[in-house]
Amino acid sequence: MTHSSLYLQAGVLTLNGTFIVETVGFLLMLLFLARVPLPFLGIPKPVFPWIIDIAEARQRDITAKLQEAEKARAEAEARLKEADEKLVEARRTAETVIQGANRSGEQLRQELREKAEAEYQRLVEGATRDIEAERERAIQSARDEVAGLVVAATEKVIGETLDGPKHKQLIERAIQEVASGDGRG
Repeated sequence: MTHSSLYLQAGVLTLNGTFIVETVGFLLMLLFLARVPLPFLGIPKPVFPWIIDIAEARQRDITAKLQEAEKARAEAEARLKEADEKLVEARRTAETVIQGANRSGEQLRQELREKAEAEYQRLVEGATRDIEAERERAIQSARDEVAGLVVAATEKVIGETLDGPKHKQLIERAIQEVASGDGRG
């Protein structure tokens, strides 16, 4: 084995004559293409500036597309931020509406409860008044009946008709005796 094959196996570059000739040829070709136009091949100006122009045009195109993409990304982020803000606002509004509905429902419940309580009190008071009035009428009716019976019994016992103050006095005394429960004067 030779030294050059060992270098190649090891991956080390060896400088030999072929490499030098190829490198010089490549550099001359670049210099020639950079300086000489080739109109017979359809290249009206030197190739190197032409390649640079193409590369620069490509770079401008890529830069413009990157700027458009950045602008579109910024616009999308702005729209996303706006949508998020609207969503947050919608949630706040919904929460406010729900709280208002809960408060309204609670207020309605409280009002209905108060109205029912007031109606109940009114009915109880009305019924109490009616009962009291009926009781008074019953008592008055009983007094009138007792008075009539007392007058009739007294007239039979005494044998004379009672009228005026005597009549009234006897009735009052009889009612008091009946009310006290002993039945005696």
